[in-house]
Amino acid sequence: MRRLLVALASLPPLAACGGPQSGLVARGDDAEAILELTVVMVVAGTAILLLVTVLALLPFFAGSLARRLAGRGLVVGGGVVFPTVALAVFLVYALGVLARVNAEPDPAAPRIQVVGYQYWWEVRYLDPAGRVDFVTANQLVLPAAATVEVELTATDVIHSFWVPGLGSKMDLIPGRTNRLALRTQGPAVLRGQCAEYCGQQHALMAFDVEVLPADAYERWQEVQRGPAVEPVVALLAEGRDAFIASGCGACHTVRGTTADGTLGPDLTHVGGRPTIAAGSFPTNAGTIAGWIVDAQALKPGNAMPSFDLLDGRTVRAIATWLASLR
Repeated sequence: MRRLLVALASLPPLAACGGPQSGLVARGDDAEAILELTVVMVVAGTAILLLVTVLALLPFFAGSLARRLAGRGLVVGGGVVFPTVALAVFLVYALGVLARVNAEPDPAAPRIQVVGYQYWWEVRYLDPAGRVDFVTANQLVLPAAATVEVELTATDVIHSFWVPGLGSKMDLIPGRTNRLALRTQGPAVLRGQCAEYCGQQHALMAFDVEVLPADAYERWQEVQRGPAVEPVVALLAEGRDAFIASGCGACHTVRGTTADGTLGPDLTHVGGRPTIAAGSFPTNAGTIAGWIVDAQALKPGNAMPSFDLLDGRTVRAIATWLASLR
């Protein structure tokens, strides 16, 4: 029954509503339950609307039949009993679906902390003891067919964490930690978004989500735990040295170097992330260079200053080095 209902969501009128940030493409148990509820309510509501429309038009086209039907029984049955029963059934059904969605996560589930900033996301992966194992930014990688507990908080204003393909959304509130269980299914590439207006660049506060098979997820974790790769060519070494000399390490951490700032995203493996600037641009040396030179023009109001006084070779070297950090 559930698969049939979900299949109805892919009818032609909804065929264009796909993509990595679509709530109509369920990649998690909660998203599937919410999609099921949506389809049931839409189909039932449409059927009731059609029925009421037919009854409303009936007097204009079948006057004598309408007069025979317009007795007290029809008025009481159609105007009182049917709405009461229908609404009660839908309420019980919806509460049952929501109970499945809001179920408490397994205490043994892997834990990830997500911290919201204007306008980016810090993602901290925790070890079984609850200590920070490693830190990334604007990228959430999850194991397939698993439940992960996400701890949500913010440092400045209220944000909202939402991955439509996985289901529920939840606010990130300064001074408070909210918890959300994400139940994944098979491998997928998705996109999350801040769903609470948080300032000028709210629309450009997204993050990439990748659901990996268990073995690939373990390999990814091992890479993330390691330091930045050592430069193998002169240009990369020049970029690393220029990054440190330009003071970038005051805001950013690159493990394996002296850069240990915590004001901005951890850049240890930034070259392996699909996008930069919280989902705003694809990751490559060109976009990184543009971001370094004029971040304020590309995303006005963000916390990254524009380094437009650096010469072209220095910018190219830094950008090439950062793009190589996978």
